[in-house]
Amino acid sequence: MNTVRCPCCRREIEWSAHWPQRPFCSERCRMIDLGAWASEEYRVAGRQIPSPGAADEDPESEPFN
Repeated sequence: MNTVRCPCCRREIEWSAHWPQRPFCSERCRMIDLGAWASEEYRVAGRQIPSPGAADEDPESEPFN
């Protein structure tokens, strides 16, 4: 039996069809994680994209291609 820890509450669960929310232990933990993404608590690393008005403020800035 393979087990994993819920990324939200750290509860240990079995990795099987008995846990359709996996890797989360419950729908609640799944929704908490989704809310964290939606409120931008989590971010994927990458190059920052300038805001649309940023080019107007800095005449020496190059446009983002």
